[in-house]
Amino acid sequence: MARRALITGAAVAGVAPLFAKSRSEVWTFDSLKRIGGLTPRVIGAPQLIDGPLGKAVLFDGVRDQLLIPRHPLAGTPRFTFEALFRPDGGAFEQRWLHLESGDGSAATAKYGQRMLFEIRTEGSEWWLDTFLLGPGYRAPLIDPSKRWPVGRWHHVAQSFDGRTYSAFVNGVEQANAELAFVPQAPGVASVGMRMNAVSPFMGAVRAAAFTRGQALSPRNYVLKIP
Repeated sequence: MARRALITGAAVAGVAPLFAKSRSEVWTFDSLKRIGGLTPRVIGAPQLIDGPLGKAVLFDGVRDQLLIPRHPLAGTPRFTFEALFRPDGGAFEQRWLHLESGDGSAATAKYGQRMLFEIRTEGSEWWLDTFLLGPGYRAPLIDPSKRWPVGRWHHVAQSFDGRTYSAFVNGVEQANAELAFVPQAPGVASVGMRMNAVSPFMGAVRAAAFTRGQALSPRNYVLKIP
Protein backbone atom coordinates (compact mmCIF):
# COMPACT_ATOMS: atom_id res chain seq x y z
CA MET A 1 0.00 0.00 0.00
CA ALA A 2 1.36 3.44 -0.90
CA ARG A 3 1.29 5.67 2.12
CA ARG A 4 2.45 8.73 3.93
CA ALA A 5 3.17 7.17 7.31
CA LEU A 6 4.24 8.58 10.63
CA ILE A 7 6.04 5.59 12.08
CA THR A 8 7.48 4.49 15.38
CA GLY A 9 7.98 0.89 14.30
CA ALA A 10 8.48 -1.26 11.21
CA ALA A 11 6.14 -0.24 8.38
CA VAL A 12 7.12 -1.72 5.00
CA ALA A 13 9.90 -3.86 3.58
CA GLY A 14 13.15 -1.94 3.84
CA VAL A 15 11.91 0.18 6.74
CA ALA A 16 13.51 -0.33 10.16
CA PRO A 17 12.04 0.44 13.61
CA LEU A 18 12.63 3.92 15.04
CA PHE A 19 13.12 5.14 18.57
CA ALA A 20 9.79 6.13 20.08
CA LYS A 21 10.72 9.83 20.06
CA SER A 22 11.32 9.89 16.30
CA ARG A 23 8.55 10.80 13.87
CA SER A 24 9.23 10.04 10.25
CA GLU A 25 7.19 10.23 7.07
CA VAL A 26 7.76 7.41 4.59
CA TRP A 27 6.88 7.47 0.92
CA THR A 28 6.80 4.02 -0.69
CA PHE A 29 6.97 4.02 -4.47
CA ASP A 30 4.75 1.01 -5.08
CA SER A 31 1.99 2.82 -6.95
CA LEU A 32 1.64 5.49 -9.60
CA LYS A 33 -1.73 6.56 -8.22
CA ARG A 34 -0.89 7.28 -4.57
CA ILE A 35 2.51 8.05 -3.07
CA GLY A 36 2.83 9.21 0.51
CA GLY A 37 -0.95 9.44 0.70
CA LEU A 38 -0.86 11.99 -2.13
CA THR A 39 -1.82 11.87 -5.79
CA PRO A 40 1.20 12.41 -8.03
CA ARG A 41 1.13 14.07 -11.42
CA VAL A 42 2.65 11.50 -13.80
CA ILE A 43 4.72 12.79 -16.72
CA GLY A 44 6.08 10.46 -19.38
CA ALA A 45 5.65 6.75 -18.71
CA PRO A 46 7.40 5.67 -15.48
CA GLN A 47 6.86 1.97 -14.80
CA LEU A 48 6.19 -0.10 -11.71
CA ILE A 49 8.71 -2.92 -11.34
CA ASP A 50 9.30 -5.75 -8.88
CA GLY A 51 12.61 -5.89 -7.07
CA PRO A 52 14.38 -7.37 -4.04
CA LEU A 53 13.04 -4.57 -1.81
CA GLY A 54 9.51 -4.73 -3.21
CA LYS A 55 7.83 -2.71 -5.93
CA ALA A 56 9.57 0.43 -7.18
CA VAL A 57 9.12 3.07 -9.87
CA LEU A 58 11.44 2.90 -12.88
CA PHE A 59 12.41 6.10 -14.71
CA ASP A 60 13.71 6.10 -18.30
CA GLY A 61 16.30 8.89 -18.04
CA VAL A 62 14.54 10.92 -20.73
CA ARG A 63 11.08 12.18 -19.86
CA ASP A 64 9.71 10.28 -16.85
CA GLN A 65 8.80 12.39 -13.81
CA LEU A 66 6.48 12.37 -10.79
CA LEU A 67 5.31 15.63 -9.22
CA ILE A 68 4.03 15.34 -5.63
CA PRO A 69 2.27 18.26 -3.89
CA ARG A 70 4.26 18.32 -0.64
CA HIS A 71 7.65 19.38 0.82
CA PRO A 72 7.85 16.96 3.80
CA LEU A 73 10.76 18.76 5.48
CA ALA A 74 9.34 22.27 5.34
CA GLY A 75 9.51 24.14 8.64
CA THR A 76 11.91 21.84 10.48
CA PRO A 77 15.25 23.15 11.83
CA ARG A 78 16.88 19.68 11.90
CA PHE A 79 16.20 16.76 9.60
CA THR A 80 17.19 13.46 8.00
CA PHE A 81 16.29 12.87 4.34
CA GLU A 82 16.74 9.29 3.09
CA ALA A 83 16.04 7.27 -0.05
CA LEU A 84 16.45 3.78 -1.49
CA PHE A 85 17.27 3.87 -5.19
CA ARG A 86 19.01 2.03 -8.02
CA PRO A 87 20.94 4.13 -10.54
CA ASP A 88 21.27 2.43 -13.91
CA GLY A 89 23.86 4.61 -15.64
CA GLY A 90 22.79 7.25 -18.14
CA ALA A 91 23.74 10.91 -18.36
CA PHE A 92 26.54 12.42 -16.30
CA GLU A 93 24.29 14.72 -14.23
CA GLN A 94 21.00 13.44 -12.83
CA ARG A 95 18.81 15.33 -10.33
CA TRP A 96 16.37 12.72 -9.20
CA LEU A 97 14.70 13.75 -5.93
CA HIS A 98 13.90 17.42 -5.51
CA LEU A 99 12.04 19.18 -2.67
CA GLU A 100 11.24 22.83 -3.34
CA SER A 101 9.36 25.58 -1.53
CA GLY A 102 6.50 27.18 -3.44
CA ASP A 103 4.36 25.59 -6.13
CA GLY A 104 7.16 24.49 -8.43
CA SER A 105 6.63 27.29 -10.93
CA ALA A 106 9.35 29.60 -12.21
CA ALA A 107 7.73 32.43 -10.26
CA THR A 108 8.22 30.73 -6.88
CA ALA A 109 11.52 29.03 -7.81
CA LYS A 110 13.20 32.43 -7.85
CA TYR A 111 12.97 32.48 -4.03
CA GLY A 112 15.47 29.61 -4.08
CA GLN A 113 14.57 27.18 -1.30
CA ARG A 114 15.26 23.57 -2.19
CA MET A 115 16.78 20.23 -1.17
CA LEU A 116 18.16 17.89 -3.80
CA PHE A 117 19.48 14.38 -4.22
CA GLU A 118 21.63 14.28 -7.34
CA ILE A 119 24.14 11.86 -8.79
CA ARG A 120 27.00 12.04 -11.24
CA THR A 121 27.71 8.96 -13.36
CA GLU A 122 30.76 7.85 -15.29
CA GLY A 123 30.87 4.44 -16.93
CA SER A 124 29.78 1.82 -14.42
CA GLU A 125 30.14 4.14 -11.39
CA TRP A 126 28.24 6.95 -9.74
CA TRP A 127 28.83 9.36 -6.87
CA LEU A 128 26.49 11.39 -4.71
CA ASP A 129 25.78 15.11 -4.93
CA THR A 130 23.41 16.59 -2.35
CA PHE A 131 22.42 20.24 -2.27
CA LEU A 132 20.66 22.66 0.06
CA LEU A 133 19.64 26.17 -1.00
CA GLY A 134 17.80 28.66 1.17
CA PRO A 135 17.94 32.07 2.87
CA GLY A 136 21.63 32.83 3.41
CA TYR A 137 22.96 29.37 2.50
CA ARG A 138 24.01 27.46 -0.59
CA ALA A 139 25.55 24.07 0.26
CA PRO A 140 26.53 21.34 -2.22
CA LEU A 141 28.14 18.19 -0.81
CA ILE A 142 30.06 16.09 -3.35
CA ASP A 143 33.23 13.99 -3.42
CA PRO A 144 33.98 12.44 -6.84
CA SER A 145 36.57 10.12 -5.27
CA LYS A 146 33.84 8.21 -3.39
CA ARG A 147 32.22 6.11 -6.10
CA TRP A 148 29.66 3.31 -6.12
CA PRO A 149 28.51 0.74 -8.74
CA VAL A 150 25.47 1.35 -10.93
CA GLY A 151 22.82 -1.34 -11.31
CA ARG A 152 22.57 -2.02 -7.57
CA TRP A 153 20.29 -0.80 -4.81
CA HIS A 154 21.76 1.84 -2.52
CA HIS A 155 20.73 3.87 0.53
CA VAL A 156 21.46 7.60 0.44
CA ALA A 157 20.92 10.16 3.18
CA GLN A 158 21.49 13.81 3.97
CA SER A 159 20.99 15.35 7.40
CA PHE A 160 21.39 18.51 9.43
CA ASP A 161 21.96 18.34 13.21
CA GLY A 162 21.74 22.05 14.01
CA ARG A 163 25.31 22.75 12.97
CA THR A 164 26.62 20.30 10.38
CA TYR A 165 25.13 19.26 7.05
CA SER A 166 26.21 15.72 6.09
CA ALA A 167 25.74 13.30 3.19
CA PHE A 168 25.96 9.49 3.27
CA VAL A 169 25.86 6.50 0.92
CA ASN A 170 25.11 3.11 2.47
CA GLY A 171 25.90 4.55 5.90
CA VAL A 172 29.32 5.87 4.84
CA GLU A 173 29.84 9.61 5.12
CA GLN A 174 30.66 11.24 1.79
CA ALA A 175 31.09 14.87 2.82
CA ASN A 176 30.00 17.45 5.41
CA ALA A 177 29.99 21.20 5.97
CA GLU A 178 29.00 23.58 8.75
CA LEU A 179 25.87 25.46 7.80
CA ALA A 180 23.64 28.24 9.10
CA PHE A 181 20.47 26.45 8.02
CA VAL A 182 17.09 28.20 7.97
CA PRO A 183 13.97 26.01 7.72
CA GLN A 184 12.31 25.99 4.33
CA ALA A 185 8.77 27.01 3.42
CA PRO A 186 6.02 24.59 2.33
CA GLY A 187 6.20 23.36 -1.23
CA VAL A 188 6.29 20.43 -3.62
CA ALA A 189 8.46 17.48 -4.71
CA SER A 190 9.73 16.13 -8.01
CA VAL A 191 10.99 12.58 -8.52
CA GLY A 192 12.83 11.43 -11.64
CA MET A 193 14.24 14.80 -12.63
CA ARG A 194 14.59 18.35 -11.37
CA MET A 195 11.43 20.39 -10.84
CA ASN A 196 11.96 22.33 -14.07
CA ALA A 197 12.23 19.10 -16.09
CA VAL A 198 15.99 18.97 -16.60
CA SER A 199 18.67 16.38 -15.67
CA PRO A 200 16.45 13.25 -15.85
CA PHE A 201 17.23 10.11 -13.87
CA MET A 202 17.69 6.62 -15.30
CA GLY A 203 16.97 4.01 -12.67
CA ALA A 204 14.47 3.07 -9.98
CA VAL A 205 13.25 4.54 -6.67
CA ARG A 206 11.82 2.30 -3.95
CA ALA A 207 11.23 4.65 -1.00
CA ALA A 208 12.00 7.98 0.64
CA ALA A 209 11.88 8.87 4.34
CA PHE A 210 11.73 12.27 5.99
CA THR A 211 12.55 12.65 9.69
CA ARG A 212 11.78 16.03 11.19
CA GLY A 213 13.63 17.50 14.16
CA GLN A 214 16.51 14.99 14.28
CA ALA A 215 19.67 14.04 12.41
CA LEU A 216 19.65 10.24 12.63
CA SER A 217 22.86 8.25 12.80
CA PRO A 218 23.30 5.56 10.12
CA ARG A 219 22.43 2.76 12.54
CA ASN A 220 19.07 4.43 13.22
CA TYR A 221 18.04 5.18 9.66
CA VAL A 222 14.40 4.58 8.82
CA LEU A 223 15.15 2.87 5.50
CA LYS A 224 17.35 -0.20 5.25
CA ILE A 225 18.72 -2.51 2.58
CA PRO A 226 18.54 -6.06 4.00
